[in-house]
Amino acid sequence: MKPPRKVAVMQPYLLPYLGYFQLVAAVDLFIVYDNIKYTKKGWINRNRLLVEGKDQVFTLPLRSGADAAMVCERRLADDFRPRKLLDQFRGAYRPAPHFGRVFPLLERIFLHPDPNLFGFLHHALVAVCAELGIRTEIRVSSSFGIDHTLRHQEKVLALCAAAGATTYVNAIGGTELYEPAAFAARGLDLRFVRTRPLEYPQFGHPFVPWLSIVDVMMFNPPERVQQLISGHHDLI
Repeated sequence: MKPPRKVAVMQPYLLPYLGYFQLVAAVDLFIVYDNIKYTKKGWINRNRLLVEGKDQVFTLPLRSGADAAMVCERRLADDFRPRKLLDQFRGAYRPAPHFGRVFPLLERIFLHPDPNLFGFLHHALVAVCAELGIRTEIRVSSSFGIDHTLRHQEKVLALCAAAGATTYVNAIGGTELYEPAAFAARGLDLRFVRTRPLEYPQFGHPFVPWLSIVDVMMFNPPERVQQLISGHHDLI
């Protein structure tokens, strides 16, 4: 009998929050969508950092593209200046206790030369996982031989079947998206990662939650970050 295999499927996001990496670490295989429609005003190419005690959005600027374009078809803007973005992080976090350890990672991420949006985000995901000691296998959705015209739950079910999943794990927001009966009918257990409440010092200001993983790494030592990823959540 084959061992149980936990699988997650998610969109790519720019340096996402702690819960995203808890999800990656909770599964045996993490499938990241490349052939999914790019959504404006979402979190694919933007996120939030801490500036003077308040959240502020940082963004990867993109070339103009068709509304129906997939993430893998979008490209970074020709006028993207990665060092300007790095200066934004430097100004925000220079006094943070772990700035010296985390900033070189940001340099490797933002100075990555791939102008393709998905390529850039995939590189960032792999780089952060390596830094955090997450060894989960990461694959791209288009590498699976399924009907890629499927959408939403049906596409997830097809990917799970192709990946040999026994359990599908999603972020807690997926409780409104997925039907347990549909997964059970395919022999799949459906579970969700729910991040526990968390606070840590942020320059003495009132705590601002749900920022990029960068904020967690700037204010917490590596062993604490690894503890938060591996244990500071519930699998329900």
